[in-house]
Amino acid sequence: MKIVFMGTPDFAVESLEALDAAGHEIALVISQEDKAKGRKAIVEKTPVKQAAERLGLPVQSVHRLRTDEDCIRRIREIAPDFIVVAAFGQILPKEVLDIPRFGAINIHASLLPKYRGASPIQQAVLDGEEESGITTMLMAEGLDTGDILLQEKLPLDRKETADSLFQKLAELSRTCIVKTLEGFSKGEIHPVAQENEKASLTGIIKKRDGFINWNREASYIERMVRAYTPWPNAVSILPNGKTFKIWQADAVNKPDEEMLSLGNIQREDIEHFLGENFKEEYIPKEGAGGLFCSKNKQNLFFSTGKSFLEITELQVEGKKRMAAPDFLRGYSGKAE
Repeated sequence: MKIVFMGTPDFAVESLEALDAAGHEIALVISQEDKAKGRKAIVEKTPVKQAAERLGLPVQSVHRLRTDEDCIRRIREIAPDFIVVAAFGQILPKEVLDIPRFGAINIHASLLPKYRGASPIQQAVLDGEEESGITTMLMAEGLDTGDILLQEKLPLDRKETADSLFQKLAELSRTCIVKTLEGFSKGEIHPVAQENEKASLTGIIKKRDGFINWNREASYIERMVRAYTPWPNAVSILPNGKTFKIWQADAVNKPDEEMLSLGNIQREDIEHFLGENFKEEYIPKEGAGGLFCSKNKQNLFFSTGKSFLEITELQVEGKKRMAAPDFLRGYSGKAE
């Protein structure tokens, strides 16, 4: 099969490699523009572009496919059997969807129609889902609204993070896309319309989404820690005003032993951190937003709207990740 592949991040690399290994003719790889990253603003090629070059495949970067007449003309000249899209980051216009002989197929990291949109992996973890999976679908003009071709499921571990689920689903996508192209081209896989009444939509995650609202239940905040690993991380402010990320935590009932109070988050620190994104709902209500430790200074807790969050690994601004006992040995806050 002659294929034009479109993708950008690491997630899409697995399916690109699988299609190449299966012997398909990948006539062109299209990825988003290279972007500057890090404090030094060094321009880096996208993971898909790097993979295409490593595999010796023709690759082209686009700013906005919808308005790139030269790129669209190139796709028409190739006359592909399929366009395969995996986390490309742009919605394809109808004139591009109509080009391939069999159709444009999207690889989506959820069991559609649930979790359409940009962040299905993070949302599945945040919602405490017990399973997720890969869906391949015929692309339509709407956002992830096309007919379903194939779905493969996998269970989520109790401590699943967005990062670990990302890796699992990327690996699962390898077999899914190869099966889909073979089965659909032979007439063995038939499109099934999505049940739109069961659809849910996920949005683009922003850095501010990781700021913790301590009025929520500890169980939700614990899922938030896992859903936003490795980015944007679950973030909050210590009573001494310093920000910190939570890398690992557990929702627990109030510890049996007596705890030492290390203070509470201050309103002015929350207002300063959130700036124009500040909302009154982020101010901890009575009993929430308090930092505590066990008497032996081995365990670290934050009080929430319901129960406690035990933080086992964290990272204070300007420092490396550390276990709770290491943090408590150097914490400047005064126990009461």
